[in-house]
Amino acid sequence: MTIPRLNDRMLDRRNFLKLAGATGLAASVPSIARGFDSQTYQPIWESVDSRPVPAWFTHDKFGIFIHWGVYSVPAYAPVIPGQLAYAEWYWHQMTEGRDNPKAGALEKGTWEFHKKWYGADFPYQDFAPHFRAELYDPDQWADILSASGARYVALTSKHHEGFTLWPSKEATATWGRPWNAVEIGPKRDLFGELMDAGRKKNLRMGCYYSLYEWYNPMWLYDKQRYVREHMFPQFKELVTRYQPAIIFSDGEWEMPSSDWHTAELMAWLFNESPVKDEVVINDRWGKETRHKHGGYWTTEYTSGMSGSEHPWEENRGMGVSYGLNRAEKLSGHHTGKELVLMLSDIVSRGGNLLLDIGPAADGTIPLLMEERLREIGSWLQINGDAIYGTKMSKTTRQWGTGQVPSTHYNDEFSGTYDVAKLASQPKTGEAPLEALFTAKDNTLYAILPNWPGSSFHLKDTPGIKAAHLLGYSEPLKFKTTGDGATVTLPILPDNLLAQSVWTLQFTL
Repeated sequence: MTIPRLNDRMLDRRNFLKLAGATGLAASVPSIARGFDSQTYQPIWESVDSRPVPAWFTHDKFGIFIHWGVYSVPAYAPVIPGQLAYAEWYWHQMTEGRDNPKAGALEKGTWEFHKKWYGADFPYQDFAPHFRAELYDPDQWADILSASGARYVALTSKHHEGFTLWPSKEATATWGRPWNAVEIGPKRDLFGELMDAGRKKNLRMGCYYSLYEWYNPMWLYDKQRYVREHMFPQFKELVTRYQPAIIFSDGEWEMPSSDWHTAELMAWLFNESPVKDEVVINDRWGKETRHKHGGYWTTEYTSGMSGSEHPWEENRGMGVSYGLNRAEKLSGHHTGKELVLMLSDIVSRGGNLLLDIGPAADGTIPLLMEERLREIGSWLQINGDAIYGTKMSKTTRQWGTGQVPSTHYNDEFSGTYDVAKLASQPKTGEAPLEALFTAKDNTLYAILPNWPGSSFHLKDTPGIKAAHLLGYSEPLKFKTTGDGATVTLPILPDNLLAQSVWTLQFTL
């Protein structure tokens, strides 16, 4: 590893280390000099970014996001056509709707809802005792998560509201009131219980962690003290105590990473923490870091990325919120087929999908969300070989006759995306999507969004040696052509007839 030269920026880090030492945080951050006589990561991005993303992440492809907290009590955001409405932002939206004369319809609508049903004098913090999780069964959750076919899980340890699902002493100390799930509400270590239950099911268990907290008094009045005395020790305790395999950081946009001192935190994570070899991190560590620093790149409610050699992950809910939104309708949720196609499309372009669910305040997973997860899992039981451990093929998709539609990729946040429409409802004159491709060794997988009938023509892939339909025991007959092969398809047995997406496997 190339050792970067000591420069003014590193000296700024050294000043921070002196401050950290005064609060007992020196052990959280490796000494700058330490890496000069051993193979350790230095507390600067040039060094931290040189650490490869652990291979399990790009192999496993599919994870479950879980947004659960005090916001799950009101569980509300106005549903506005064409706009994302994150119910987990309830506190911020009601505050903006009350105090900001330039607030939009989402914020004003949240404040009107709050006034009507809870009263203008009801503070958000008073929702905490009603976050009871009285029906929470972590083993049942783990069964559902495992049945989805997902390989990893990221549960909100703490969202922007600052409330923690584990007994964080920093949460209560800086807020000046009980502000974690062990001291108020459920009176349980919700986070730790699910970590244990998930690992029993061989799931890689991880966390979402917000760097900032909207209305934390220390954050509002002294941001560097917040970083030094609150965020650093809280993050270190979370990692040391629960040993997450993945850390989805968020809330980074308020300050540059130099003010968050996140390069120092990552150096501790990769050099000294108990998960230094396994842990995977994202790219949300400062206002300038997305798609630039950290681990894998993140996109949010978009079509994801295209042509990126760097590991990436699209994260989104089944509807238009992460936290449970009771105002959402069935029509606003993706069907099981649409979610399977979304996963397949993202994987065909080299990405991962982190699909979110929002449990209720009582600790139950909404039945619609459970049903969707089980639908995906049933499909993966038959077709998982086309997802897990695959890589991008030289061609990611095959189109039918017509003009190939344009699709915009590489947005970070909020972009139009509906792969199912590309397959079943193309615009007049546009080519329909016929197949999505993934690859593994000498095998090509063609994931079919519609059953072609009696045959399927594979284009631009000469030299086919064998063809199979995943879930069907007999090999398929095929005839090679100048540019590919035409495969004779069977009459589907009941187990495959029940599917809505199918996979052909070609040996090359």
